[in-house]
Amino acid sequence: MKALILAAGYATRLRPLTDTVAKPLLPVAGRPIADWILDRIAEVDDVDEIHVVANARFAPDFERWSQGRVRVHDDGTTSNEDRLGAIGDIAFVADREEWEGEELLVIAGDNLFDFSLAAYVDFWRSKDGSAIAVYDHPDRELVSEYSVVELDQDDRVVGFEEKPERPASNLISIATYLYHHAHIALLRAYLAEGNPPDQPGHFIAWLYTRAPVYGYRFTGEWLDIGNRSQLLEADNRYRRRAGLPERDQYLVN
Repeated sequence: MKALILAAGYATRLRPLTDTVAKPLLPVAGRPIADWILDRIAEVDDVDEIHVVANARFAPDFERWSQGRVRVHDDGTTSNEDRLGAIGDIAFVADREEWEGEELLVIAGDNLFDFSLAAYVDFWRSKDGSAIAVYDHPDRELVSEYSVVELDQDDRVVGFEEKPERPASNLISIATYLYHHAHIALLRAYLAEGNPPDQPGHFIAWLYTRAPVYGYRFTGEWLDIGNRSQLLEADNRYRRRAGLPERDQYLVN
């Protein structure tokens, strides 16, 4: 299995922090967010390679950070306006690495969670398709800001909608995906049809109507880091765990 961390976005809502530091390299409790993600990936024995896709502005920073732990891919973009998008970046790395028939774990580089990726992979292997990690969000008002999922009794996805005005459930998909070995080819087909290359959920919304996709209901903590207040909350939660003093405002150092 190959693992791919998506880190080529420009995180405009976190400017000016992200004018000089890529969001996955921002520290949480003294460690880059990407380090916490690597900790989770390390639980999965099946992973034999870890890749990171970054933009041209920050690819050198990721090379310095990686210290040989991961393979860094520069997608050649330099601004939010010419970005490839998350789906475009997955296809970019898949084509560059000539992945055909590979099993693929994809994680957005701004995801912090404490559920076991090994358990997620075990669930996925018990099925025959791709899989998404789903979270039962406690706040119905916030659910409409995410990809909302409906599952059947076998946990197969039977409904998937990006940011609906009237959510059909409280289950949301987070940006942590396991792709069946046959579905990278379908990713290319999705893009060839001219579909949106950005939000990875758009591909899942297209895929589940054509191939089996299952939802892994995880429990535990998941933190979405989209703005500065969410970043401060994540930093303080992880600082509490580490026995560090909390902060009133987020500081890079």
